[in-house]
Amino acid sequence: MKNIKLLFLTALSLITVSLFAQSTEKQNKKTEKVKFSCPMHADVTSDKAGACSKCGMDLTKSKTEKNNSYSCPMHADVTSDKAGACSKCGMDLTKSKKEKMKMEMETMKIYSCPMHPEVTSDKASTCSKCGMNLKEKKGKTSE
Repeated sequence: MKNIKLLFLTALSLITVSLFAQSTEKQNKKTEKVKFSCPMHADVTSDKAGACSKCGMDLTKSKTEKNNSYSCPMHADVTSDKAGACSKCGMDLTKSKKEKMKMEMETMKIYSCPMHPEVTSDKASTCSKCGMNLKEKKGKTSE
């Protein structure tokens, strides 16, 4: 009889704890503000939907995530916002895929035709419509 009471109390405790944990998780989700960001420019964020101020793309809902741009190649759970060494194995932390892509986009050159701006290329070449040399776009790629 004691074993049955103990089993019943244990089950009741587990149910109570799991229900409490679920209700707390729901409350945390409700209080978390929805953020919007540009898929191409992570630094462009807003509290409401709209367009990116750099490229005009629609802002998308984004989960609030830590700005951990470096991680260990062997231990995915070891992250940092600064370069350094992994606390578990000592390997150098590497830039995340997102950071690498962001840097590539910032350094990418775009060439366009002065007469036909819709004709673009990532290399210097000639316009397919008029044969003029494509000129490098000035400033950021999001013009």
